Amino acid sequence: MTEFRIENLYKKLDAEEIDAVIISKAANVFYFSGFRGDSTILLIGKNFRKLITDSRYIEQARIQTKNFEIVKQEDGLFKKLIDEIKSCGAKKFGFEGRVLTFDEYTNLKENLSGVELKSVELDSLRQIKDAAEISNIRRACEIADKAFTEILNFIKSNVSENEVAAELEYLMKKFGAEKNSFDTIVASGVRGSLPHGVASDKKISAGEFVTMDFGAIFNGYCSDMTRTIFVGKADDKQKNLYNAVLAAQLHGLQCIKVGASGKAVDAAVREYLKTFDLEKYFTHGLGHGVGIEIHEEPRLSKLSKCENLLANMIVTDEPGIYIENVGGIRIEDTVLITEGAAETLTKSPKNLIEL
Repeated sequence: MTEFRIENLYKKLDAEEIDAVIISKAANVFYFSGFRGDSTILLIGKNFRKLITDSRYIEQARIQTKNFEIVKQEDGLFKKLIDEIKSCGAKKFGFEGRVLTFDEYTNLKENLSGVELKSVELDSLRQIKDAAEISNIRRACEIADKAFTEILNFIKSNVSENEVAAELEYLMKKFGAEKNSFDTIVASGVRGSLPHGVASDKKISAGEFVTMDFGAIFNGYCSDMTRTIFVGKADDKQKNLYNAVLAAQLHGLQCIKVGASGKAVDAAVREYLKTFDLEKYFTHGLGHGVGIEIHEEPRLSKLSKCENLLANMIVTDEPGIYIENVGGIRIEDTVLITEGAAETLTKSPKNLIEL
């Protein structure tokens, strides 16, 4: 799979009219080389592929990468990078402008006279997933689903959000995760109005919604899901709010398809929530890409740059409502876009669960 990715990278170099590229973002280092350590830079041109790292990672790099020259640095990563750029003969280099710091860029400019540097964006090359990536994300979703099933036996009144988060993270590791995809969100009661309400020491009480947003990493790839459950018996108003969010989430699944734009899918769900007079409480984008990073392109939002969703993109579908001093509800799936109907990779039930 790496060779296919490198070929796409070469096409990017041609389009940008550059000879080679400096890759310093960890996610892209992994994507193009297979290497998963840190403190590493790739230098890739048509006639060379170099992985520059230090003594801690030489053996790991030899195991994880193919068709790369492993270059050991001893006096500083950027000093060695500059030496390698000078020796490779190329004159026009791309660099990840959103990743390189100002000081690092200045260092390159001051020490590379006669070399042209151009900012390039590489993350978009990761939008369409290959078979291996889909398999890894599918497995990460299965792990999260198993953890959700088990956590329902743990949640009860007087258990803290932190305890629920810790148990979720333990379960995901137990079922095969390397680690969690992000800081686990557990927000109960009035804290549910915080879209990113990372778990706190608040105790869960009867009569409250509990929103859990969590994910697992498997072979370097993330899953992302949210389920909101209820402790005790929900009243009619609470059930109606929940069912409105669920209906919007299901509507989003119908809209996520090949050819749709990210803005249009987001707008369709917002319009749907107007049916329930809840659109004003939906305060974030509908979804985002998922892969090596938990938030990738394409976005499903008002600001999306994606004009056409394509098969084998993986995104989230996560409408939510957040009412200050009342609480919140969010339902989220990781979704594979196919030529037919979108496939939810997270399979946990979405009907209102009352514990």
